[in-house]
Amino acid sequence: MLNELSKQIHENAKSKGFFDNERNLGEMLCLIHSEVSEALEAVRTDNYYSNCCDEQKWFIKGMADKNYGATFNDDSFFKEQFENRVKNSFEDELADVVIRVLDLCAFKDIDIESHIKAKMRYNALRPHKHGKAF
Repeated sequence: MLNELSKQIHENAKSKGFFDNERNLGEMLCLIHSEVSEALEAVRTDNYYSNCCDEQKWFIKGMADKNYGATFNDDSFFKEQFENRVKNSFEDELADVVIRVLDLCAFKDIDIESHIKAKMRYNALRPHKHGKAF
């Protein structure tokens, strides 16, 4: 699933011009870091999508799936609602972090699913807190 998302993300980034010029790893890593910093800023301002009232939480589930219903297929409605409800929230910024990481994985042809599974197996064999204080 992650490898497929990675490919989709990378194709979208290419179609939007992000790969018109040669990219370098340092720049791509800094862009990942910038999204982490934006997530921190969302924490500092208490901007969490999960803080919204329960009747608004339907949005992220319903709007993520274009086949959810006729109202949800309207891209202009989606864009407006996303900008009003989700944009710049902690969750939104974490999504940006993952998107940037997966884009980099596709760019470098990394099988991220296998690497994550191998790392999880390795981490399961490590000591409590991996032998560190925190």
